[in-house]
Amino acid sequence: MARRMLYPIYQYGNPQIRVFRTNYFLTLVRPGAIQPEDTIQFRIPMEMTRVELKDYLETIYKVPVAAIRIRIQFGSQKQRDYKNTRIKKPDYKVAYVQLGAGQTFQFPDLFPKKPQTTEPSSLEDMQKKLMEDQAQRQKDDPKRSGVPRWFGL
Repeated sequence: MARRMLYPIYQYGNPQIRVFRTNYFLTLVRPGAIQPEDTIQFRIPMEMTRVELKDYLETIYKVPVAAIRIRIQFGSQKQRDYKNTRIKKPDYKVAYVQLGAGQTFQFPDLFPKKPQTTEPSSLEDMQKKLMEDQAQRQKDDPKRSGVPRWFGL
């Protein structure tokens, strides 16, 4: 039998001890195909509806939503276990959220490419680096305790 939590009655002016969190987790997905700049792709749970998604985005994140399109992605059944029976991955919903007028979304670039230096390094620098690498490789390994390199364990 489930046990219910009893909270104190709401009284004006007192701080509330209740914290309400959402029951859903949204995942922002980088789209595989090119989409308009005002469209965002989310992976949402199967129980979530369009109305709940719109309310979630507008109340929590203050994002104006114009339209929502949802499709169900069926899980793959290609993988097999040790008994050679198929393993089915769970199904999920994919939501395409179109932002309000004038709003655009650019997916964040988490790993920007570093600019490559085009200046060639000098011959002395390359030789010095090569010598350091060779010295590092030829240094005795302390874990081998004096056993020569050519003697493989």
